[in-house]
Amino acid sequence: MAFSSREGTLYIEEVSAVELARELGTPLYVTSKRKLDENLKSYREAFPDALVFYSVKANDNLAIMKIVSSYGFGAEIFSNGELYLALLAGFERSKILFNGNSKSPEEIRMALRTGVVFSVDSIEELDNLFEIANEEGKTPQIAFRINPGVDPKTHPKVATGLRESKFGIPIERAQEAYEKALKLRMKPIGIHFHVGSQILDLSVYEAALTGIYDLPARLEKMGIDLEFINIGGGLGIDYTGSGAPTPKELANRVKPIFDEITSGLKSKPKLYLEPGRSIVGNTTVLLTRVNLVKNAYKKFIAVDAGFNLLIRPTLYGSYHRVAVANKMDKFEEETYTIVGPICESGDILAQDRKLPKVERGDLIAIFDTGAYGFAMSSQYNGRPRCAEVLVNGKRWDIIRERESILDLLARQRIPEWLF
Repeated sequence: MAFSSREGTLYIEEVSAVELARELGTPLYVTSKRKLDENLKSYREAFPDALVFYSVKANDNLAIMKIVSSYGFGAEIFSNGELYLALLAGFERSKILFNGNSKSPEEIRMALRTGVVFSVDSIEELDNLFEIANEEGKTPQIAFRINPGVDPKTHPKVATGLRESKFGIPIERAQEAYEKALKLRMKPIGIHFHVGSQILDLSVYEAALTGIYDLPARLEKMGIDLEFINIGGGLGIDYTGSGAPTPKELANRVKPIFDEITSGLKSKPKLYLEPGRSIVGNTTVLLTRVNLVKNAYKKFIAVDAGFNLLIRPTLYGSYHRVAVANKMDKFEEETYTIVGPICESGDILAQDRKLPKVERGDLIAIFDTGAYGFAMSSQYNGRPRCAEVLVNGKRWDIIRERESILDLLARQRIPEWLF
């Protein structure tokens, strides 16, 4: 198992969370390679004929990305920084998809010179891309990101397929976009959509595919040879213990519709998808030390990690399972709210949780923090970011060093006239 309890102590594979925290300090992100491998294999087995693009924004740690690339996956990126990391991690250039609704000229130039595929978010972006591609003497391969106008039945802040979303081209203007691309002598090779994140209702994917049902045939009549249809990512994970769909279940729902859509096409496009959370989300635990237990109108556990390291509960009201890592065998007897050290009332990591009696110095484990955990962290309140560790059996390695106070000063300058 990736995570287990042994003699009252949380273990990540064969490594004690208590010993890790004692040696390396807290807060501390700890990732299980075993769990990461399980998740990657589940996608490879569920979609043997598809190309899986890892959504780098979920977790851009280079060591994690290197493991993902070793499975032959592609990378879905959103910036030139993520492009650079993807190349360093060993992703093939032909398997990198540059997504995004507001690509800068510098990002477009870097991507053109690298030779990756573009997901074009708007007709206006197509004009920008055409102008810069001409200057560079390049003919980019592109897909258009289509907005199918589907409700993903998830948190509004991660719903990207609604008609009012900032992402994508409305489905009714899709053909216009491809026609313009042909007139500009661009090379459209794919259709792309992505409707949201933390999706637990698989009918959402069926609705999105149905929404673009006749588009591939219309594009083929225009002379476009489609190489892929990208159904996006967003498959949710089980944060609460109530269950979540698996990659295999997703495959069983989307493959029949995909096969139906493509059965009459000469071009035989490949199925693409771009999961992130469901690859890395449940691989990681955030370890944080109890600074004090405060008795007020309720019992607060004040820990040394706040929304500077895990912003999801503050930003989305997200639920993460928690445990006392050094008291895994103790009876749950008190109800606590776990809060961080940040000077904001919203710095709440977990509300009203039943836990064993908690004391200063105890170690709290916050589970399922591998996606949008460290990736969304900051130095707010002058707090250096924590270290990241990768566990592989009995071995562990630091895969990101803990920042120091000196890192708060990096690249800052004081004008001479202030002295």
